[in-house]
Amino acid sequence: MKFLKNILLFLSAFVPMFVLILLKLIIDIINSNLTFNVLNTLNLCTLVILILTGICGLYWSTHEKEAGKEIYILSAQNITDKHFFGYFSLFVLFALQLDLSLISGYCTFVVIMFFIAVVYIKNALFYINPLLNILGYNFYDVTYQLREEGSEHNAKIFSKGVLLPKKKYVANIKNQNFTFIDTKK
Repeated sequence: MKFLKNILLFLSAFVPMFVLILLKLIIDIINSNLTFNVLNTLNLCTLVILILTGICGLYWSTHEKEAGKEIYILSAQNITDKHFFGYFSLFVLFALQLDLSLISGYCTFVVIMFFIAVVYIKNALFYINPLLNILGYNFYDVTYQLREEGSEHNAKIFSKGVLLPKKKYVANIKNQNFTFIDTKK
């Protein structure tokens, strides 16, 4: 289940890029630069499926209905901006330059996405997710204590709103890679 969630979060990170590519294909078809052939139809269907899957995965991750534990934040550092612009510019250039109307371009797209997925998931790069940032989430490196323990723990937390040190929050921290806290509840 965790692996599936990681894959879906990976896809959600690329939803803005998939939307750009889809928009480019639609505009090219409307302007008669491309025709509805098997490959272009496959491209359109693939992009729509990837966009919907990424959005559903993100919704699933952010709206989990499991009971959390009360945590006391000792320190919280917002790390949203550390790699965001390099990543964002990379996929914008990738989306605009790749010609998916060619079989070679489509195959290259699939292979590049596979390589990026392996690196993204293996290294837990979940904080590099432009869609989460667009939706108002920030990514924090947090040191916290559980209410019933005195020991310190570290975690990466997505927060819709500002996480403040020396405050209590409810979180369902299953692993140290990421969890979500909605500070506006």
